[in-house]
Amino acid sequence: MDTIKLVSWNVNGLRACVGKGFGDFLEGESPDVVCLQETKMLPEQADFAFPGYQPYWNSCQARKGYSGTAVFTKIQPVQVSYGIGVEEFDQEGRVICAEFPGYFLVTVYTPNSQRGLERLGFRMAFEDAFREYLQRLQQDKPVVVCGDLNVAHRPIDLKNPKPNIGNAGFSYEERGKFAELLACGFLDTFRHFHPQEAEAYSWWSYMYNSRQNNVGWRIDYFLADQRLAPRLREARILSHVQGSDHCPVELILEN
Repeated sequence: MDTIKLVSWNVNGLRACVGKGFGDFLEGESPDVVCLQETKMLPEQADFAFPGYQPYWNSCQARKGYSGTAVFTKIQPVQVSYGIGVEEFDQEGRVICAEFPGYFLVTVYTPNSQRGLERLGFRMAFEDAFREYLQRLQQDKPVVVCGDLNVAHRPIDLKNPKPNIGNAGFSYEERGKFAELLACGFLDTFRHFHPQEAEAYSWWSYMYNSRQNNVGWRIDYFLADQRLAPRLREARILSHVQGSDHCPVELILEN
């Protein structure tokens, strides 16, 4: 059966990740499309190329070395667009949409609410604008959303839920916005295939040997339009892959 392999990865600085084996990962996994978040670079700073992949960049304009997204694809998109049409958010390079014949693929780096929820207001406004943007796309064709959504949806999605209630990434406000997004007709693909799998995380703090002890959070997702459900084949967390404080996540679609 002909399938498409999609990968999403918050690389926490692409140039640093390249130095930690990103190229080997691409060669070994050979995804058809790889979506990156937190690239922290401008395209002209790339002193690397990945044969067979066409790159598309959306770098942060507000400040260098911050945020940023990229899409590397073997499949020629119908078209590619950048941002959601709201300048306040678009200057941080957080969204790329690659249109393919049967669906839109949107990668997003959702703003972090920061310690003490200092940026929660900005985050909530982004969530509403992004959800409305996706709903506009859905009127045309199904949508796949991937990226670092900076939220653990349910207690099963992080190692220590109780002490983190109200903290950035596990506040009631952020989890509520995630639930609103799902209610617009999206499936959390990992939970679709692995509804009760615990200790499945995609991000670990660099402190306290968190990764070695698997004290993590699942904050990186593939969300698929429910209309694509018959084409979903598998969703995985590639927790063995090093190179960032996040690991890649993967979705296999029937072509």
